[in-house]
Amino acid sequence: MTLDLTPDQLLSTTRAVRRRLDFDRPVPRELIEECVDLAVQAPTGRNRQRWHFVVVTEDVQRHAVADLFLRALSVAQGQRLTARDTWRMGYHPGSTERVFDGLRHLAANIHRVPVFVIPAVEGRTDRANVAEQAGTWGSILPAVWSFMLAARARGLGTTWTTAQAPLERELAGVLGVPYDEVMLAAFIPLAYSIGTDFRPAPRIPREHVLHWDQWKQGRS
Repeated sequence: MTLDLTPDQLLSTTRAVRRRLDFDRPVPRELIEECVDLAVQAPTGRNRQRWHFVVVTEDVQRHAVADLFLRALSVAQGQRLTARDTWRMGYHPGSTERVFDGLRHLAANIHRVPVFVIPAVEGRTDRANVAEQAGTWGSILPAVWSFMLAARARGLGTTWTTAQAPLERELAGVLGVPYDEVMLAAFIPLAYSIGTDFRPAPRIPREHVLHWDQWKQGRS
């Protein structure tokens, strides 16, 4: 059964769910399979359907993956922030603090998350040029977003994380993924959401992101 949401409601209320994941409610396999069926309908560059979804639910494997998540967080290095990044992050007071509070909550409970979804794509972009990177990420990202939208429509919560990045090779080994051929694109906790009453998030105004015909200097 899916939620009664219009397309606009689905698009504007599919949030990064960190604090409102139900750790005690199992997620039926068939729901995950439905989400994957919809995900693979996403448009893909050059008709090269190179995406995969590794779903982890078995207890021993799930705890091994959760351990890697925590270790990866401990060694991750933050990106250098520009002045514009700082301005955007502080545009709505308190929003950044809430994001990090949610991440701390997720990390403290990561071993309780019932499902991990690791989207993967054939072909590595470690030293690829912009054109190759755009083609690879332009293939996997629409599919993953479709998966997350399908999950939201079924009362499930997700959040895109890149926690796997510092220990990607080790995670690939745990999952049996051929690291030299396949890139692990993200690390997505999945669970039923506690409540389904999500709302649009506060964002910076349209005039700061919309450019007509050419880039306008001074836009943040």
